[in-house]
Amino acid sequence: MHATRIIRDSTCCSRAQTTAKLPRKHAAPSTLPRVRIVYYGESPMHTNVPMISDARGLRIAIATSRYHHEITQALLVGARQAFVAAGGEEDALVLVEAPGSFELITIAHALAGRTDLDAVVCLGCILEGETTHDKYLCEAVANGFAAITAASGKPIAFGILTCQTVEQAVARAGGGGSKAKGNKGKEAMDAAIISAQAVRTIATLPLGRPA
Repeated sequence: MHATRIIRDSTCCSRAQTTAKLPRKHAAPSTLPRVRIVYYGESPMHTNVPMISDARGLRIAIATSRYHHEITQALLVGARQAFVAAGGEEDALVLVEAPGSFELITIAHALAGRTDLDAVVCLGCILEGETTHDKYLCEAVANGFAAITAASGKPIAFGILTCQTVEQAVARAGGGGSKAKGNKGKEAMDAAIISAQAVRTIATLPLGRPA
Protein backbone atom coordinates (compact mmCIF):
# COMPACT_ATOMS: atom_id res chain seq x y z
CA MET A 1 0.00 0.00 0.00
CA HIS A 2 1.37 3.40 -0.97
CA ALA A 3 1.17 6.50 1.24
CA THR A 4 -1.02 9.20 -0.21
CA ARG A 5 -1.75 12.65 1.17
CA ILE A 6 -4.66 14.85 0.14
CA ILE A 7 -4.07 18.54 -0.51
CA ARG A 8 -6.95 21.00 -0.76
CA ASP A 9 -6.67 23.52 -3.54
CA SER A 10 -8.49 26.81 -4.20
CA THR A 11 -11.23 25.07 -6.17
CA CYS A 12 -12.21 23.07 -3.07
CA CYS A 13 -11.39 19.90 -4.98
CA SER A 14 -9.04 17.38 -3.44
CA ARG A 15 -5.76 16.47 -5.02
CA ALA A 16 -4.00 13.27 -4.08
CA GLN A 17 -0.23 13.12 -4.17
CA THR A 18 1.43 9.73 -3.92
CA THR A 19 5.01 8.75 -3.24
CA ALA A 20 4.76 5.76 -5.61
CA LYS A 21 5.80 5.74 -9.25
CA LEU A 22 2.72 4.22 -10.85
CA PRO A 23 2.13 3.35 -14.51
CA ARG A 24 0.62 6.10 -16.63
CA LYS A 25 -2.41 3.95 -17.35
CA HIS A 26 -3.25 3.93 -13.66
CA ALA A 27 -6.24 6.22 -13.14
CA ALA A 28 -8.04 7.59 -10.12
CA PRO A 29 -10.75 5.24 -8.79
CA SER A 30 -14.16 5.90 -10.28
CA THR A 31 -15.54 6.30 -6.77
CA LEU A 32 -13.45 9.46 -6.41
CA PRO A 33 -14.22 11.41 -9.57
CA ARG A 34 -12.91 14.68 -8.13
CA VAL A 35 -9.50 13.34 -7.12
CA ARG A 36 -6.55 13.79 -9.46
CA ILE A 37 -3.41 11.70 -9.01
CA VAL A 38 -0.22 13.73 -9.39
CA TYR A 39 2.95 11.64 -9.56
CA TYR A 40 6.21 12.93 -8.21
CA GLY A 41 8.41 14.02 -11.09
CA GLU A 42 5.38 14.73 -13.25
CA SER A 43 3.97 17.79 -11.49
CA PRO A 44 3.03 20.87 -13.53
CA MET A 45 5.71 23.48 -14.18
CA HIS A 46 6.36 25.76 -11.25
CA THR A 47 8.16 29.04 -10.60
CA ASN A 48 11.17 29.28 -8.32
CA VAL A 49 11.91 32.55 -6.51
CA PRO A 50 15.65 32.44 -5.81
CA MET A 51 17.41 33.76 -2.72
CA ILE A 52 19.33 36.81 -3.97
CA SER A 53 22.02 38.28 -1.72
CA ASP A 54 22.45 41.44 -3.77
CA ALA A 55 21.88 44.86 -2.20
CA ARG A 56 22.39 46.85 -5.40
CA GLY A 57 19.44 49.15 -5.96
CA LEU A 58 18.03 48.56 -2.48
CA ARG A 59 17.37 51.24 0.13
CA ILE A 60 17.22 49.87 3.66
CA ALA A 61 16.68 51.50 7.05
CA ILE A 62 18.51 50.40 10.19
CA ALA A 63 16.81 51.25 13.48
CA THR A 64 19.12 50.78 16.46
CA SER A 65 18.40 50.85 20.19
CA ARG A 66 20.77 52.95 22.29
CA TYR A 67 20.26 50.71 25.34
CA HIS A 68 23.40 48.60 25.86
CA HIS A 69 24.99 51.02 23.44
CA GLU A 70 28.37 49.32 22.99
CA ILE A 71 26.68 46.07 22.00
CA THR A 72 24.11 47.59 19.67
CA GLN A 73 26.75 49.73 17.96
CA ALA A 74 28.70 46.56 17.21
CA LEU A 75 25.53 45.11 15.68
CA LEU A 76 25.15 48.28 13.61
CA VAL A 77 28.71 47.98 12.30
CA GLY A 78 28.02 44.40 11.26
CA ALA A 79 24.80 45.38 9.49
CA ARG A 80 26.40 48.26 7.59
CA GLN A 81 29.35 46.15 6.51
CA ALA A 82 27.03 43.39 5.30
CA PHE A 83 25.03 45.86 3.19
CA VAL A 84 28.14 47.25 1.49
CA ALA A 85 29.63 43.77 1.04
CA ALA A 86 26.44 42.77 -0.80
CA GLY A 87 26.89 45.60 -3.28
CA GLY A 88 24.80 48.26 -1.56
CA GLU A 89 25.74 51.94 -1.47
CA GLU A 90 26.47 53.46 1.94
CA ASP A 91 24.24 56.44 1.16
CA ALA A 92 21.34 54.06 0.47
CA LEU A 93 21.14 53.33 4.21
CA VAL A 94 18.85 55.27 6.53
CA LEU A 95 20.06 55.17 10.15
CA VAL A 96 17.67 55.86 13.02
CA GLU A 97 18.26 55.56 16.77
CA ALA A 98 15.71 54.59 19.42
CA PRO A 99 15.93 54.93 23.23
CA GLY A 100 15.34 51.20 23.72
CA SER A 101 14.15 48.04 22.01
CA PHE A 102 10.47 48.67 22.79
CA GLU A 103 10.59 52.03 21.01
CA LEU A 104 11.85 50.26 17.90
CA ILE A 105 8.28 49.11 17.30
CA THR A 106 7.03 52.65 16.64
CA ILE A 107 10.06 53.57 14.58
CA ALA A 108 9.83 50.39 12.51
CA HIS A 109 6.16 51.13 11.87
CA ALA A 110 6.98 54.62 10.60
CA LEU A 111 9.81 53.35 8.40
CA ALA A 112 7.75 50.50 6.98
CA GLY A 113 5.16 53.04 5.86
CA ARG A 114 7.63 54.77 3.55
CA THR A 115 7.45 53.78 -0.09
CA ASP A 116 11.11 54.62 -0.72
CA LEU A 117 12.42 51.90 1.61
CA ASP A 118 12.69 48.22 0.73
CA ALA A 119 13.24 46.81 4.22
CA VAL A 120 13.89 47.70 7.85
CA VAL A 121 16.57 46.16 10.07
CA CYS A 122 15.93 46.50 13.81
CA LEU A 123 18.89 46.11 16.18
CA GLY A 124 18.79 45.94 19.97
CA CYS A 125 19.83 44.03 23.05
CA ILE A 126 17.58 42.74 25.82
CA LEU A 127 19.30 41.05 28.76
CA GLU A 128 17.73 38.83 31.38
CA GLY A 129 17.34 40.54 34.74
CA GLU A 130 16.15 39.77 38.26
CA THR A 131 12.51 40.18 37.23
CA THR A 132 10.44 38.94 34.30
CA HIS A 133 10.59 42.35 32.61
CA ASP A 134 12.83 41.04 29.83
CA LYS A 135 10.38 38.27 28.90
CA TYR A 136 7.46 40.67 28.48
CA LEU A 137 9.69 43.07 26.55
CA CYS A 138 10.96 40.39 24.16
CA GLU A 139 7.44 39.16 23.48
CA ALA A 140 6.11 42.67 22.87
CA VAL A 141 8.91 43.55 20.47
CA ALA A 142 8.64 40.30 18.51
CA ASN A 143 4.86 40.59 18.22
CA GLY A 144 5.16 44.24 17.24
CA PHE A 145 7.58 43.52 14.40
CA ALA A 146 5.45 40.61 13.19
CA ALA A 147 2.35 42.80 13.07
CA ILE A 148 4.17 45.54 11.16
CA THR A 149 5.63 43.27 8.50
CA ALA A 150 2.29 41.49 8.05
CA ALA A 151 0.41 44.77 7.64
CA SER A 152 2.95 46.52 5.41
CA GLY A 153 4.25 43.60 3.39
CA LYS A 154 7.74 44.96 3.98
CA PRO A 155 10.55 42.87 5.51
CA ILE A 156 11.36 43.73 9.13
CA ALA A 157 14.59 41.97 10.11
CA PHE A 158 14.78 40.92 13.77
CA GLY A 159 18.25 41.80 15.00
CA ILE A 160 17.43 41.89 18.71
CA LEU A 161 19.77 39.97 21.00
CA THR A 162 17.90 38.22 23.82
CA CYS A 163 20.66 36.97 26.09
CA GLN A 164 21.16 35.98 29.70
CA THR A 165 24.50 37.75 30.16
CA VAL A 166 26.57 40.56 28.69
CA GLU A 167 29.17 38.00 27.67
CA GLN A 168 26.61 36.13 25.58
CA ALA A 169 25.57 39.38 23.89
CA VAL A 170 29.16 40.39 23.11
CA ALA A 171 29.80 36.96 21.56
CA ARG A 172 26.85 37.56 19.23
CA ALA A 173 27.86 41.11 18.32
CA GLY A 174 31.14 40.32 16.64
CA GLY A 175 33.22 39.87 19.79
CA GLY A 176 33.80 37.18 22.36
CA GLY A 177 37.13 35.84 21.14
CA SER A 178 37.12 32.04 21.16
CA LYS A 179 33.45 32.11 22.21
CA ALA A 180 32.37 34.28 19.29
CA LYS A 181 29.00 33.48 17.73
CA GLY A 182 29.18 35.82 14.77
CA ASN A 183 27.40 39.13 14.41
CA LYS A 184 23.60 39.10 14.50
CA GLY A 185 23.53 42.56 12.96
CA LYS A 186 25.15 41.13 9.85
CA GLU A 187 22.76 38.19 9.85
CA ALA A 188 19.75 40.50 10.15
CA MET A 189 20.94 42.60 7.21
CA ASP A 190 21.58 39.50 5.10
CA ALA A 191 18.02 38.35 5.82
CA ALA A 192 16.61 41.80 4.98
CA ILE A 193 18.42 41.90 1.62
CA ILE A 194 17.26 38.44 0.58
CA SER A 195 13.67 39.12 1.70
CA ALA A 196 13.53 42.50 -0.06
CA GLN A 197 14.76 40.96 -3.31
CA ALA A 198 12.21 38.15 -2.98
CA VAL A 199 9.40 40.68 -2.52
CA ARG A 200 10.55 42.52 -5.64
CA THR A 201 10.68 39.32 -7.66
CA ILE A 202 7.25 38.17 -6.49
CA ALA A 203 5.75 41.53 -7.48
CA THR A 204 6.93 41.04 -11.07
CA LEU A 205 5.73 37.46 -11.51
CA PRO A 206 3.01 37.02 -14.15
CA LEU A 207 -0.42 36.18 -12.85
CA GLY A 208 -1.02 32.46 -12.73
CA ARG A 209 -4.00 30.51 -14.00
CA PRO A 210 -5.86 27.50 -12.60
CA ALA A 211 -4.38 24.07 -13.38
